[in-house]
Amino acid sequence: MPLSNQQALHLFLDSLSAEKGASGNTLDAYRRDLDDLEDSLSAQQVRFETCIADDLRTYLAELAERDLAASTIARKISSIRQLFRFLYSDGYRSEDPSTTLKAPKRNRPLPKVLTEQEVDRLIEAARFNASLDGPTPKRQIRAMRLYVLLELLYATGLRVSELVSLPASAAHQDGQFLSVIGKGSKERLVPLSDRAKQAMQDYRAMLTSTDMVTRTKGVTAARQWLFPSFGESGHYTRQAFARELKALADDVGLDATAISPHVLRHAFASHLLQNGANLRAVQKLLGHSDISTTQIYTHILDERLIELVEQHHPLSAQFETNKHKKTN
Repeated sequence: MPLSNQQALHLFLDSLSAEKGASGNTLDAYRRDLDDLEDSLSAQQVRFETCIADDLRTYLAELAERDLAASTIARKISSIRQLFRFLYSDGYRSEDPSTTLKAPKRNRPLPKVLTEQEVDRLIEAARFNASLDGPTPKRQIRAMRLYVLLELLYATGLRVSELVSLPASAAHQDGQFLSVIGKGSKERLVPLSDRAKQAMQDYRAMLTSTDMVTRTKGVTAARQWLFPSFGESGHYTRQAFARELKALADDVGLDATAISPHVLRHAFASHLLQNGANLRAVQKLLGHSDISTTQIYTHILDERLIELVEQHHPLSAQFETNKHKKTN
């Protein structure tokens, strides 16, 4: 019996969820990319089960005409390859038509990075706002929540989805490490600073002393999540965090358009490397499965090597200056 495109897509997404532990956000991203392909093939009355390489190349030509970024096209090609690899390996197709597809060449942009001073400005402003008596308990909790989110994000480098979905039990851990469930349901340990741990505990104490926990509607969420909310997910959302972070950046005179939770994750990694951490350690802390993902930060290591040579090589001008200062 022929397999419809939607049936094929459903089977593929189910396999990603069951076998690879893909998150809801990941599944949604695959669905969007492959729904776009399905729309194109359906217009030609072509199915995933029977399409050929030329059908896929026609679709790629359509993408090029839309003037999409090379990174977007490369992501869509990756989704297509994953789908047809699945259909071939599970016996729904006798061959894989996506093997000859070529992704456009692209230069991977360097991550936007905040300076240590800029991060300090954000965290100190959030800490100050959290220390004030808010006009209502709800407003005060919001201020405290933003401060704790910033402390945790800069202390751990968590992905924003990992951060907002931390369990309530995270605030009660006695050790110096935080257990995090990352992509693919993989668990990793990240060091937790005393300041971040104290901020979490103070926030939970404030939360449990308000009506949010006592109201029946909020009991389950407040017990389950570190950052509970009354939304569908039960916890604070990454979109809401991004909005509040941009507003704070604007308040302290930073360019809000250049600030996001992911930029703070980059700051965490960059500042570690600038201060002597090695790339493998940063890879482990960020939860990157492949070192090549972490290598976007190698420019920082290059800069540090140049600085070390300038400071310590006998032939460098800076070395001679430092030497002269010491002898005098």
